[in-house]
Amino acid sequence: MSLNRAALDSLKPENRPAVTPGSVRPGVVHLGLGAFHRAHQAVYTEAAVAASGGNWGIIGVAPRSREILDKLRTQDGLYSVLTVDGTGDRAKAVGIHGGFGHAAGDPHGVVAAIADPGIRIVSMTVTEKAYRLDPAGRLLLDEQLRAQLTGQAPPTTVPALLVRGILRRHAAGAGPLTVLCCDNLQGNGARIRGLVEQGLEVAGATLPAGVAFPATMVDRIVPATSADHIRRTAVALGAHDAVPVVAEPFTQWVIEDDFPGGRPGWDGVGAIMTGDVTSWEKLKLRALNGVHSACAYLGALAGRELIADSLQIPGLTALLRRFIAEDIAPTVQPPEGVTVIGYGDTSLDRFANRELGHRNIQVAMDGSQKLPYRLLGTIADRRRDGAFPGWAVFVLAAWMRFARGYADSGASLPLDDPLAGRIREVLAAAPDTPAGVVGALLALDQIFPPALAGDDELRRALIRWYGELERHGVETTVRSLA
Repeated sequence: MSLNRAALDSLKPENRPAVTPGSVRPGVVHLGLGAFHRAHQAVYTEAAVAASGGNWGIIGVAPRSREILDKLRTQDGLYSVLTVDGTGDRAKAVGIHGGFGHAAGDPHGVVAAIADPGIRIVSMTVTEKAYRLDPAGRLLLDEQLRAQLTGQAPPTTVPALLVRGILRRHAAGAGPLTVLCCDNLQGNGARIRGLVEQGLEVAGATLPAGVAFPATMVDRIVPATSADHIRRTAVALGAHDAVPVVAEPFTQWVIEDDFPGGRPGWDGVGAIMTGDVTSWEKLKLRALNGVHSACAYLGALAGRELIADSLQIPGLTALLRRFIAEDIAPTVQPPEGVTVIGYGDTSLDRFANRELGHRNIQVAMDGSQKLPYRLLGTIADRRRDGAFPGWAVFVLAAWMRFARGYADSGASLPLDDPLAGRIREVLAAAPDTPAGVVGALLALDQIFPPALAGDDELRRALIRWYGELERHGVETTVRSLA
């Protein structure tokens, strides 16, 4: 039996969706039909509608590929979330999507949906690259994007969809709108507001009144769905689902409460509505994402495949706890009722979930883009306070060893990074010594600010730790520190 509307009565009550597709009028257009949206925002929204009502069905828009979109349509918009933690699989169908769009194939249809008066929220999970912003928040404008923004070409990009949708909505008097970025961008609300304002300027317009850009912080580990996951979902759900998503039990959503057109009752189903997400965002970036990166670089060097395998390295969990307590905690003022150490312990418990299959190489991707937010901020803050963050510097040395391109065994390591070409270039030109590698990488001003690049004490410590890792490998070095 395949998952579709006709199959719902055959499912056990606990496996059925809380909302049947099409039973709720759309109030949200969501750009991005990937696994994270379907395991996170869609789940919260369905639960909120089931608990407190409201016309908050979701029109899901696939930016490019039709694969997920077509399979969802075949299943009447239904899919399931398989929750895994090693104690038994749990699957539940989700039916909050009442319609779909395809940005590449029908961009004008997506613009029309954004301009519909019934739509009051446009949300997004499209990854950082889709926003076409440089690190300073400037729109990466080329002739193609300019043509899309000015209406001379179909608006297939995310910036153009937002700009043309807002302009059409304003012309129609369709009412207030919230643009809700749910991607892992620091200060995502302000960044997307800046994107839209720049795009509107190119189009010869300004931002209309009644458009809000609240910040969000999202969190749930959602690994790639495998053939085995599809098999297990069929067993747990009682029906074959061609597009299930897999997720850990933990989920969190912190949202700046600024919705001029209203919103679902997310706060009634576990979301945290607040006036400022900054403390949550910084806590996550440093005590979760930063620790995740540490596991990935050290584990990959040691030849471990999964994040959970990394935590089996003798002494590593204790080292990471000291990293959290001694280096990260002094730099973060956590939200009320939360401790940095407690949050970090929860992060380590989550990372130990082998069912997630989170590969070190996957987490280690894009280090040049991630390190400034996840690690370098911690180092810079501690140095400004006159302290030396030894554990954070050790993790940074591990990234430098990883960037060198080989594991402790001598096996090659992939460098999947936007700056991969530049990193390889400067390393090839530098002496293949700890001092040579550290000096070459610190000179990359796209990654390291002048205050860190010119910090002699930091440089000496990086050279020492790089040398230790080079000579003895991760496992011996970590064991000696435990």
